[in-house]
Amino acid sequence: MKVEKLIRGFLFACTNKSEAECLNSLLFATDKLYGPIVNRIRKGDLLFLNNIDTDILYGVFKTTSNGEFNIKPEAFDGRYPYQVMVKSIGDIVCVPGAKRLLKRYGVKRNTPLYKQELISFLEDLISQPKQSTFGEDLERKDSNQAIIKEIQKVNNNPAPVDIENEISLIESTTFWDFPKQSYGLTPKGNNKYAGVTPALIIYNMIWRYTELGDLVVDPMCGSGTTIDVCKEERRKVIGYDIHPTRKDIIKNDARKIPLEDDSVDMVFIDSPYGDNIKYNDEPDNIGSISSESEEFYDELEKVMKESHRILKDGRVLGWLIGDQWVKKTFTPVGLNIYVCLIKNITHVEIMCIARRSQASNTGM
Repeated sequence: MKVEKLIRGFLFACTNKSEAECLNSLLFATDKLYGPIVNRIRKGDLLFLNNIDTDILYGVFKTTSNGEFNIKPEAFDGRYPYQVMVKSIGDIVCVPGAKRLLKRYGVKRNTPLYKQELISFLEDLISQPKQSTFGEDLERKDSNQAIIKEIQKVNNNPAPVDIENEISLIESTTFWDFPKQSYGLTPKGNNKYAGVTPALIIYNMIWRYTELGDLVVDPMCGSGTTIDVCKEERRKVIGYDIHPTRKDIIKNDARKIPLEDDSVDMVFIDSPYGDNIKYNDEPDNIGSISSESEEFYDELEKVMKESHRILKDGRVLGWLIGDQWVKKTFTPVGLNIYVCLIKNITHVEIMCIARRSQASNTGM
């Protein structure tokens, strides 16, 4: 029995320089900033193309491939590697005043359309004055027929909503603030787990520093947030933990990772901040060592060296760490970890993360 999938609508942008290549090759493309959107596009979705120089909206297109990385690496001189193949639905029509139309529906490049919203958008598109790509006026009845068929398909499609209303873009600054532990329609990790990682931190790390299909390793996987994010964002992933909380996490001590040298595209670690939280009863748990002691940093430095060993040359280790304030005593854990990192890693950058609550399942 064939399972129906939700038909979604997505917006792509072009300029006067790239418009001809988009329309002639029927390949829509974008850069890494919008890679998360392309990752969610699949064969059969509907696309619209907005020339931001001329304020014209082109449509309607249907995807003939899933969104992928470098379908045609040579296209657009390699500047836009996140790509999807399309075909036109009937004549390609162009609608002037795109900015006004898109604003009416709140459509941006990271806001997919689906179900009634997509139907309304298509119906509105039909009602707009339009021309063919060659400039002549189109007979409305003929040019609309193919779009009307697509409206009927969307209307008759029983599939549940399977995509978020707004797809998160890559953070553009060095200050990251996430109001929720998870994102999207499915949980990432367990927000009641002690010290659970905000999922959008991992999301941003993998979208900044890896591509689709790359291998990500989390040696201290906790409740599995890294695994859940990587699967949704189409990365390969291995999660280890000294005290596994679920079946897809492999039991292992992060100080000795059972992987070959130079075999991993990214390592992400959200390590203990000290012994202020009881993680588990494992005798070798680094989280049972006080961050006020040198031993704590000596043990975490062993994890850094192992992570460096398994990383491919030039690839990235992401390390999430926080300071400690216990019994009126402040310990600059983050600064101490930074000192350890610069002894072992070639180049270190710092992102600041807003702390919103004591635990991810509690209020402000």
